[in-house]
Amino acid sequence: MSLTEALLQLAPSPQLLLFTVGAIAMIESLALIGLLLPGVVLMTAAASLAGHQDMAVTSLLLAAFCGAILGDGLSFTLGYTQRERVTRLWPLSRHPEWLARGARFFQHYGSLSVFFGRFVGPVRPVIPLIAGMLHMPPRTFLWANLVSAALWAPTYVLPGYLLGQTWQQLLTIPAGLEALLITLAVMLVVLAVAFSWLRQQVSRPGRVYRVLASGARRHPLLRRTWLKGSWHGEMPLASWLLLIFSLGGLSGLTIAVIRQDGPFPIDLQVNSFFDALVVPLLPEAGELLARVGDIAGILALVLPWGAWLLARRHLAALAHVAAGLGGIAVLNILGKALIGRPRPETPDYLLGSLSYPSAHASSAVVLYGLAAAFIAQELPPQRRFWIYWLAIALTLPMALSRLVIGVHWLSDLIGGGLLGLVVCALVRLAWQRRPHAPLSPCPWPWLTVASLVLLGARVALLPAV
Repeated sequence: MSLTEALLQLAPSPQLLLFTVGAIAMIESLALIGLLLPGVVLMTAAASLAGHQDMAVTSLLLAAFCGAILGDGLSFTLGYTQRERVTRLWPLSRHPEWLARGARFFQHYGSLSVFFGRFVGPVRPVIPLIAGMLHMPPRTFLWANLVSAALWAPTYVLPGYLLGQTWQQLLTIPAGLEALLITLAVMLVVLAVAFSWLRQQVSRPGRVYRVLASGARRHPLLRRTWLKGSWHGEMPLASWLLLIFSLGGLSGLTIAVIRQDGPFPIDLQVNSFFDALVVPLLPEAGELLARVGDIAGILALVLPWGAWLLARRHLAALAHVAAGLGGIAVLNILGKALIGRPRPETPDYLLGSLSYPSAHASSAVVLYGLAAAFIAQELPPQRRFWIYWLAIALTLPMALSRLVIGVHWLSDLIGGGLLGLVVCALVRLAWQRRPHAPLSPCPWPWLTVASLVLLGARVALLPAV
């Protein structure tokens, strides 16, 4: 049985979807585990499937309501009964700042913190735990738990449910492509969960990092390798893993593209889907992003930031970013010339240009990925997560726009994304070999405005290249 057939057998089950929604609501509200779960993504995906199958919305809301109550209740009970042991449990033992942030929130809002905390992502799983540790009256906690869950459930469930109710009518999906879209949606959710977990594990406080560091220090040769060249005196494990996985994926996909002699079946399916897609203003949005993501658009975005780095004499940062953007441009030219894969469609301004890898996708990954990495290093560890997700949110529309206007195959975008990740990893490894002065403070609001003004001028005055 194929993965698609298995997913289609699992997805229509109302009982499974109700259980899934309740479990996500419970786990996202559960202390310790909920800190590591991308609950919004999972809840939206599950509610969308339920809406697409026209399940009763009341039962879906009830499942989320019960799961949220149970998750907060278990967290409160854990804090109430295990007050002295909680701080020694992983991951709080490695992230005491999570408890400190939640404690400040609780002190500020008092008994209302349980109600408000339900809607504040960074402290949501911690507040019930702290309420229990501080022996908040159980009756007071129960009322706050019930009322907040009654408001939280529709807030989190209804947007996904509405999406599932309307997406097929609005998008006029061709028959036979539902299986493909369900498969891609599940893959995105799995990748989001894996990214969230792996990011935690390979950071300095993560268990994987600590296990590898402990093993490396027992052997002289490995110890010298581990301690060599890093800013903080140890190996930048996250950058190395990013390089290994992205380079391995890029190599495998490129070999498959060379051997395929044409698009893959999934390329043809996705291309047919976007050909049949009828959404107002979507083609215009694709053409707009084509201009935003070309060479002139990238230069417009980076010019104010480059000028600021030069004026503040952050020459090393400027050189690394320039090397990354210049390197990806050269690799795109070489890759297209060596592989020689034709495009699905070739508009006049792309005559003579080939398809694999996608330069728009790879350049967007390098631009936003390096920006996120340099910004994240100036932030506390607990806030870096959102910077990387913002980079992903900016990159995905750029990549998907190439499918909207029909100038790339899906595998071109994946190859371009992997190539961009390879370049990002290499730039970060080069940067982390020696210490550098901090880049903050930075007038980022003014630089952002300047970038958008230049980008607007580029879009209005210059044709796509």
